Amino acid sequence: MQARLFSIVVLLVSGIFLQPDMTVAQTGDKPATMAPKGIPATENGAQQKKPFHIITLDPGHFHAALVQKSMYPAVDSIVHVYAPTGADVQLHLDRINAFNAAPVNKTSWQEIVYTGDDFFNRMISEKPGNLLVLAGNNEKKTEYILRSIEAGLNVLADKPMVISSENFEMLKTAFRKAKEKNLLLYDIMTERFEITTMLQKELSMIPEVFGVLEKGTPANPAVTKESVHNFYKYVSGSVLTRPAWFMDVNKQGEGIVDVTTHLVDLVQWACFPEQALDYTRDIRLGSAKRWTTPMTLSEFRAITKLESFPDYLKSGVVKDSILNIYANGEINYVLKGIHAKVSVIWNYKAPEGAGDTHHSIMRGTKANLVIRQGAAQQYKPALYIEPFKKEASYEKKLQEEIKKLQVKYPGIELKKLSKGWEVIIPEHYKEGHEAHFARVMQQFLGYLEKGHMPEWEVPNMLAKYYTTTQALELAKKGGGNVGR
Repeated sequence: MQARLFSIVVLLVSGIFLQPDMTVAQTGDKPATMAPKGIPATENGAQQKKPFHIITLDPGHFHAALVQKSMYPAVDSIVHVYAPTGADVQLHLDRINAFNAAPVNKTSWQEIVYTGDDFFNRMISEKPGNLLVLAGNNEKKTEYILRSIEAGLNVLADKPMVISSENFEMLKTAFRKAKEKNLLLYDIMTERFEITTMLQKELSMIPEVFGVLEKGTPANPAVTKESVHNFYKYVSGSVLTRPAWFMDVNKQGEGIVDVTTHLVDLVQWACFPEQALDYTRDIRLGSAKRWTTPMTLSEFRAITKLESFPDYLKSGVVKDSILNIYANGEINYVLKGIHAKVSVIWNYKAPEGAGDTHHSIMRGTKANLVIRQGAAQQYKPALYIEPFKKEASYEKKLQEEIKKLQVKYPGIELKKLSKGWEVIIPEHYKEGHEAHFARVMQQFLGYLEKGHMPEWEVPNMLAKYYTTTQALELAKKGGGNVGR
């Protein structure tokens, strides 16, 4: 049998240690592996393992690394990585190395890396762990999810799990097979852990403060959520290098099926907390549209470090120097009788001092709950309670309810304004987006330890991806699909 070669990289706290010319011939059996330094062995030489062992597959998106910005008591420090050869995996390892060398909250991950064109099949055949992390090129993600479940792996996948209506049925199959095999499949919904979003949801469930959620209309939805993102951004203090494929909607997905996933999730999570949704009867799409963000060649160079547009992007290039990316989208729909509107906007770069921003309104019969994150808020999310009637009895009841919430969220206070109140939130709650990946991982590990997730999670993931993929189909049929 012809020998096949594989390379191993071990990542230690002090840096990346490449083993020069370290290759092992495979002759049909499982290849030999190298025991990472610093990990105690049992009497028979085997490595001591914790309950969960991460496998990272093709980590082309920086979210794959952010899952490892923290250590977890139940997770082994050894992580196996399988990826195609190229810049994506090296950027991932550079980020892990930076976390391992951080001056505070230092991690101690050790990465065993296989690179090659057969990376996925090799991962399936070796299966050196029990928790697969997927965050990268989305073109084959749904297929990878399904095949990994079939191979007996729990899967934590970055959004989106699916970027086309054609693959939605494949995702349904993956969830069905996960149930049959007693495995868990979950997506990374970091926005549920953002403090203003959490408090907006809490306040919406207090009838004395919020009333009940309005039904809304297409022109004036009961819930509106808008997210603004930027191609040029900082992650962990450095300018983010993006892979060129990130600008290819066939690989990353259009904006309407990508970041919009978070917004659709938040609508479901906040408006119908812990309620299982049925996408076949609870969702009615009204309208959807998509539009492009232009990116010049010089801007493309700045974020990819490439000198020219790859051939696979040239169909979207005009005047030889401007790439039009369908990164933006808007969905108007009805969820269980409630009118909702979600939209995502991608700019090239944020104004000075700003970053990605979120705007949200929940309209109740007694008050609106509004999250703003503009210049007036110094581009930091702030939560406002804006009642329709300024009555002393309302203020008294509001103060009483805030005191109750302070038991769960010590330190929150109210600041009176002309339109109502701002909820003052202590700084320690404002962890930032990167810290939320650890929150999601901790939650998923808790589900794995229990052996199950809340019953509403799976049907609501299906409802979410049905909404986004069907909205893309609707947008492609016309009505704002060329420009805003």
